[in-house]
Amino acid sequence: MTDLFDTLMADREIRNGAYIGGEWASLQGEMLPVVDPATEQAVTAVAAGSAADVDRAVAAARAAFPSFSATPASARAEFLDRIRALVLERAEEFAQAISREMGAAIGYARSAQVPLAAEHLRVARDLLAHFPFVEVKGTTAIVREPIGVCGLITPWNWPLYQITAKVAPAIAAGCTIVLKPSELSPLSALLFAQAVHDAGLPPGVFNLVNGTGPEVGEAMATHPEVDMISITGSNRAGMLVARAAAPTVKRVTQELGGKSPNLLLPDADLARAVPLGVMTAFRNVGQSCSAPTRMLVPRARLREVERIAAATAEAIVVGDPCDEATVLGPLANRAQFERVQAMIAVGVDEGAKLLCGGPGRPDGLAQGFYARPTIFSEVACGMRIAQEEIFGPVLCILPYESVDEAIEIANGTPYGLGGHVQGADVEQARAAALRIRSGQVHINHPAWDPFAPFGGYKRSGNGREYGEHGLLEFLETKAVVGFG
Repeated sequence: MTDLFDTLMADREIRNGAYIGGEWASLQGEMLPVVDPATEQAVTAVAAGSAADVDRAVAAARAAFPSFSATPASARAEFLDRIRALVLERAEEFAQAISREMGAAIGYARSAQVPLAAEHLRVARDLLAHFPFVEVKGTTAIVREPIGVCGLITPWNWPLYQITAKVAPAIAAGCTIVLKPSELSPLSALLFAQAVHDAGLPPGVFNLVNGTGPEVGEAMATHPEVDMISITGSNRAGMLVARAAAPTVKRVTQELGGKSPNLLLPDADLARAVPLGVMTAFRNVGQSCSAPTRMLVPRARLREVERIAAATAEAIVVGDPCDEATVLGPLANRAQFERVQAMIAVGVDEGAKLLCGGPGRPDGLAQGFYARPTIFSEVACGMRIAQEEIFGPVLCILPYESVDEAIEIANGTPYGLGGHVQGADVEQARAAALRIRSGQVHINHPAWDPFAPFGGYKRSGNGREYGEHGLLEFLETKAVVGFG
């Protein structure tokens, strides 16, 4: 892995930090280190941009918009297909960059981080074959037009996946783009910019400016020539972006935090549901905003759930992300490692029952941002560990007496992003799913559906991504009356 990664860093214009107007551009800001979370050492550094760099990128996007917005849907589909083909062709490069920049186990980067990102490109391409950009209803034509220049702000936990979830529908809609990836995991974003370039997307349609939120992110949010901001990140970041965008009345879509419930109904098959629930909560080292980190179980079956859950967690291989046998690598950065350690200590102090894991690194791992897979039981709904997003391999088991109480617990946080329901009686599971107030609910761990809309209720954000609903976010609606 090291040889390919070192070659990758040497061969790409990756330190420049920006891609503007169809060319790699050199930024003059400070060099931001990219830290390997497994070693806590910087593997490279990338230049940071400024408000002036954002101005250049927005100008390029604005200049490209009139012609690109008028391209036929079939042409935009072809561009998406070319980008997807290059992502898949370079899948190993992407996987290794993601593993090094944010710590994903290489097997997980290969099996999930990269191929799922490519799916967003496929879905957007496929939608263009039949999406009704013009519908005539009576004498009125309902026309859906691209909103304009879109500022996209993406996080460090699923760096490529979140980029394609925004870039693909924006291109499909006919928009032009300025992307700010997380400064903590910029390498896969820069590789993606190279793929876009090599796919022949017209200059100015896609632009990338690396940098920090307070500098580049705020400049994008306040810019009068940016028509829309789409951000995936923390609640604090989402609030700051919305506030900065308010004076220009631009559209803002936000995919923010979560504290998703996993409701095990009384008839659930625990032998299947509990291990799947633990591993789903811990996927990507628990660094997924929709991870079902609250497992709601019938009190009468609590001890059985505890036994299965602890055994599942204790069998997880935590270690070097380069090792093919590793299931969970390190947390992505020092700040997140410290946050997870602090919240585990909070759970202990609150009196939750610690089933496994706990503070500190796993045995044999003295260096790196590794956390022990941790499960608390007998957690009360009002505890901080049951209310706050921890964003690490920490699962809370909350017992309930009745399904009505379970629904109340499920809805009893400020969040509403995801949810899960497990049960043998499908009708009862459906009924419970319909009562959970979140943007997406999964019944009995189904296969991932890339067309299913994804987004939050309450403080989990607004707007939707993925599939047709994700495409609609990048479109304006015009009524042409008297058309028919």
